[in-house]
Amino acid sequence: MPNAPARLLPLSRSGLPAEIEPCLDPTDLFASRLWLDLTLAHALPAEATPLLALGGGAVLPLCREAGGRLAALVTPYSLTWRPLFAPGADPRAAGRAIGRLFRRGPPVRLDSLPPEAPGLEPFLAGLGEAGLRLLRYDHFGNWHEALPRPGWPAYFAERPPELRTTIGRKTRRAAREFVFERITAPGPALEAGIAAYEAVRTGSWKPWEPFPDFDGHLLRAVAARGQLRLGVLRDAADGTPVAAQYWVLDHEGRRATVLKLAHLENRKAASPGTALSALMIEGLLEADKVRELDFGRGDDPYKRSWVATRRPRIGVLLVDPLHPAGLLALGRHAAGRLRGRLRG
Repeated sequence: MPNAPARLLPLSRSGLPAEIEPCLDPTDLFASRLWLDLTLAHALPAEATPLLALGGGAVLPLCREAGGRLAALVTPYSLTWRPLFAPGADPRAAGRAIGRLFRRGPPVRLDSLPPEAPGLEPFLAGLGEAGLRLLRYDHFGNWHEALPRPGWPAYFAERPPELRTTIGRKTRRAAREFVFERITAPGPALEAGIAAYEAVRTGSWKPWEPFPDFDGHLLRAVAARGQLRLGVLRDAADGTPVAAQYWVLDHEGRRATVLKLAHLENRKAASPGTALSALMIEGLLEADKVRELDFGRGDDPYKRSWVATRRPRIGVLLVDPLHPAGLLALGRHAAGRLRGRLRG
């Protein structure tokens, strides 16, 4: 594969081709076959065309959007996206090979990139050597915290005083009014938990879901691997689910990432979401012995109370200055930088 000519390969929504298996990383959910196959099957608009850019032992999962532009195969569920390299590949040479595929075309948008991803910087340098201009931008923040001391008491002691007070008050109320369920394995309890999550999502502050089937398929898949931690809080009187969230453990069980959380808008006075987060994190730290918490995609203000560190996820626009759309993108970028300097 490293010596094969660079090319764009159309993708079937039924799954990735076997030839790219050496480039996939089963230890990273977002670079794994599981994640990418689920994305292809359940999280793409009907008008989108998925494809792969291959060259120099690297693979870029991409999507041709409705307007014809190429972009990273990223959805609202993706926490990271990165180039995937076969063992022994030279990322810089791979960047040069794939960069030539994008010459004479409109800009290509790569986003959700973790700057610390292995091989990313030399790969981007290779794209530049292929004649492309790289316009970087901030995409979103990822809040997380590596815990120096194990266990819930140590974690709780480090939280801001306001959150500690809220947790104490809301979990006492939850013990009186709600029933907590923690689901980790396939089976009837998981199916009931998925139905509860979907009911809460529908009644939450953000009821619209672009791909409503995706969560259920992902929950079943990660449960089969033993990596799911799904929490549901139900009304003790009638069993109605009032809050739900799900976390995924990494392959070593050391990091837990929350992918989705929701609570019923009409029950927010009881703060069931806060109570459920506390119960779930206590279980992750005590039962699962997790040593890092990851609050996923975005800079929602509440996250910095639960975890202390922000790391960036960036985007890069790949621009050929000889293409009209590329020239326009360069002009807009220069104008934006000038406005920024003038404001400063």
